[in-house]
Amino acid sequence: MITFSAHDGTRLAYHESGDGPPLVCLPGGPMQSAAYLGDLGGLTSRHRLIGADPRGTGESAIPPDTSSYRCDLLVDDVEALRQHLGLDRMDLLAHSGGANLAVLYAARHPDRVARLLLITPSVYAVGLEITPEDRLATARLRRDEPWFATAFEALEAVTAGRATADSWNAVAPFWHSRWDEAARAFDEAGERAKNHEAAAVYTAEGAFSPDATRAALAAVASPVLLLAGETDVAAPPRVMREFAELFPKSEIAVQPGAGHFPWRDDATRFVGIVKAFTGR
Repeated sequence: MITFSAHDGTRLAYHESGDGPPLVCLPGGPMQSAAYLGDLGGLTSRHRLIGADPRGTGESAIPPDTSSYRCDLLVDDVEALRQHLGLDRMDLLAHSGGANLAVLYAARHPDRVARLLLITPSVYAVGLEITPEDRLATARLRRDEPWFATAFEALEAVTAGRATADSWNAVAPFWHSRWDEAARAFDEAGERAKNHEAAAVYTAEGAFSPDATRAALAAVASPVLLLAGETDVAAPPRVMREFAELFPKSEIAVQPGAGHFPWRDDATRFVGIVKAFTGR
């Protein structure tokens, strides 16, 4: 674990592993430490992974002003990390909710992004609509699973706006290609590693200006990969294809059988997709 100072003096941490060209990794959650990314299915054999703990999570300090958890304000933390690393341009990978931060960074600092890899990304920052039917149609691909009936009923409640805490717990199997003890333990660890107060501020009013962000992304010249999981109800492939169209140089990859954590569902295929995109 290595620390550096943000513009407001908050000590921020990141974790390095692997060999090869650096790949800066922004975790999701939102506001979850980077530990759950692990070695991203074995990418450490090809890249030096730099997993950033957002302020207030993992080994990073809680800031004096907790309003600084807002996503658009975290762009300055990513830029401080780039400067600390001494990189003129960086390859930037972001998962899930962390993709909102990555695209805001790319919109504000397009000349600092060499490649952008968005893994099952959230769409708040760009204002795309994921309809209930997008999620339900994707979920139906899992209809032969023994847990499907209960999980699908809960997902219907979630998409209809009548979710309870039990509903959110019941839809958890949809995030994974295999709903086993390892997946359950992974989810439980993720909840413990998340700063829930920070997550509530992350998407606070003023965090996102989708029209302006989409306009800025249209001028991003860097190559962009959108990696979707075939069965991911959080980031359905139809919407991911729409997301990819916001960039002038993008490609979409839909990983067969994968849910929201594709490097866990099929590490070999995930690494192969990233290798094909980066050439490394």
